[in-house]
Amino acid sequence: MNFKEILDARTEEVFHAVEKYLPPVEGHQATVLSAMDYSVRAGGKRLRPMLMEETYRLFGGEGKEIEPFMAAIEMIHTSSLIHDDLPCMDNDTLRRGLPTVWVKFGYDMAVLAGDGLLMYSMETAAKALSMTDRPDLIARCMGILAEKTGIYGMIGGQTADVELSGKPVSREQLDFIYRLKTGALVEASMVIGAILGRADEKEINLVEKMASAIGLAFQIQDDILDVTSNEGVLGKPVLSDEKNHKTTYVTLEGMNKAKQDVERISEEAVSCLHELSGKNQFLEDLIRMLVNREK
Repeated sequence: MNFKEILDARTEEVFHAVEKYLPPVEGHQATVLSAMDYSVRAGGKRLRPMLMEETYRLFGGEGKEIEPFMAAIEMIHTSSLIHDDLPCMDNDTLRRGLPTVWVKFGYDMAVLAGDGLLMYSMETAAKALSMTDRPDLIARCMGILAEKTGIYGMIGGQTADVELSGKPVSREQLDFIYRLKTGALVEASMVIGAILGRADEKEINLVEKMASAIGLAFQIQDDILDVTSNEGVLGKPVLSDEKNHKTTYVTLEGMNKAKQDVERISEEAVSCLHELSGKNQFLEDLIRMLVNREK
């Protein structure tokens, strides 16, 4: 199989691991559960749980303890997309080729679905406690998950992004937004994979550095695609950043430098990977794929 076929197969495997932890759509709160279920099942690259599992495997991890965290990180990521699409944020009506949650279920249910996924993610992660002989490592990973999601992570980055929309943004401010809004969940994914794979502290720090580079490269490529791609390929509106008057890496540095920096930063991530003792060719190919992805 070529890399794309392998990637498609792995994406499906990862989603099967994630969907086992989705709550059943039933009871008096069925509407919000339906919105949560719809948003997670809407598709996507499943990049974060995939990076988590591949990092876990890099260090020899073979158990099921990783799966609740894979599901949790995908729930958190999906919750952020639900909220990003709201009229008060990016006001987008299409996500992954489907109506966004607020369009399909209403503004109120979209807010609650995002909140519901965010809280259910921690409930899900806690299920790993019964799957391991190292509950201390699970507790550490739950702390990382909360920190990288909250005000010192994704939500902190989203806050700065919203407040600076339509205003002049410096490179320092943009780096802060990208490091937290996008990079934090990638860091959480890979660091949790390393910890549960029993990596040592030096290796964990190197994994976090690698993940930070991957997150930055991924976001810059997103900025590029927002200008160069089309709605049919992306499955969401293009020129969304321009519509919302947002400064991006492309508007700040120019298209040519943005493309060069994606490649350079991705190579930095691969260099970190090569410094680690384990070997995972699929993980290396996955990192390189981020440079050339079209959606």
